[in-house]
Amino acid sequence: MTWRPTPLSIGSWALYDLANTIFALGVGSLYFASWLTDNVGGLPAPLRGNGDADLALAVAVNAAMVVVIVLSPWIGARSDHRGPRARYLLPATLLAVTPTFFLATAPPFASLALYSLALVGFNLGSVVYDAMLPDVSTPQNIGRVSGLGIAVGYLGSLAAWAIGKILLDSHGYPAVFRTIAVAFLAFALPAFFLVRERPRAPVPGPLPRMTGSLRRLIEAWRRTRRYRGVTRFLVGRFFYTDAVNTLIAGFLTIYAIEEVGFSHAQVQDLLIVAIAGSVIGGFAGGRLVDVVGPRRLLHWTLHLWVVAFAVGIAAGATGSQALAWPLGGLGGLALGSTWAADRVYMQRISPPRHLGEFYGLYATVGRFATILGPLLWGLVVAVLGWPREAALVVLTVLLVTGRVILQGVDDRPREWRGADVAAEA
Repeated sequence: MTWRPTPLSIGSWALYDLANTIFALGVGSLYFASWLTDNVGGLPAPLRGNGDADLALAVAVNAAMVVVIVLSPWIGARSDHRGPRARYLLPATLLAVTPTFFLATAPPFASLALYSLALVGFNLGSVVYDAMLPDVSTPQNIGRVSGLGIAVGYLGSLAAWAIGKILLDSHGYPAVFRTIAVAFLAFALPAFFLVRERPRAPVPGPLPRMTGSLRRLIEAWRRTRRYRGVTRFLVGRFFYTDAVNTLIAGFLTIYAIEEVGFSHAQVQDLLIVAIAGSVIGGFAGGRLVDVVGPRRLLHWTLHLWVVAFAVGIAAGATGSQALAWPLGGLGGLALGSTWAADRVYMQRISPPRHLGEFYGLYATVGRFATILGPLLWGLVVAVLGWPREAALVVLTVLLVTGRVILQGVDDRPREWRGADVAAEA
């Protein structure tokens, strides 16, 4: 029997993208970095580096990503095992929402710890959410559904911007973070209860245990070698997400303030330009995926990222605020298209039986990249004392490296047989 997802399922699934993008862009990329920049003096001396927030933010992000790297394949494998995936989505979301609610109400070091905890919940929820994509799509429209989620998701950035615009000056950062936490949970609720998942037969054996997470991570990597292109794709993804995730983890905000001379208000306005580009990139990228395929679209998008980074380097080197505005539009367009393409790319080359587990690896390489990128940024800026433009050059090299590696990965639909097929109940 052909699986036909309902419009209610699709819409509820897409709303979760909106919910977690409120966190990703509102907390991760904008307000927490801004708050930390203003409060860096309250941090312990080893985290202050040269007096800027770069090093402290890198430490907070890296601590979270170490946990995510170990736990992502585990939660993905559990969601593959039996029952609805949504039952894993709920606790992961609460793990992100609860610490977010208390950000900026504690001293800077404690707030850094809360931010790290929220990042863990956010990223583990994304593993389960991505694995639900086949439940809300068909092979004919998977690109459009993925792009819909991306585009609707970036409307969450608009919501985050509006929350800050309304509350920041009058009520301060604590009110902004509390409101973002409540909005995150409110928009996530439909995905917990209204997404109708494709029935799956239980996988034999006991549920994977957290105590075996590291062993399962190693086994999952070994398993990717059985399937054409999966390992190479994940390695290529490591390099380009290293560049992209580092920038949107808060370092772009610091760059715009410290190098281009933007005020906090101008950074918020720049975000609007990026959001508009992201929505267009999500919708257009989703439709293009179904027409030209995820591989070709991802290649085009990586080329666009290189152009955007070059504009950013020029803006920082010259102090030209005029150049920063097209950077926001180009970066937003590339961001929406990247996630619309590579999420479908991963689904196309992964066996259905191990889809959740492989999406765990997909998340793992992205998060491991988020460790290396901030470390490189901190090394260049805080340790070597080089300008932030040099750090952006390093990220550009990583983008080009990822593009070269992906050249050898085709996206032709695979024919799965036997144990690789996820049997339907």
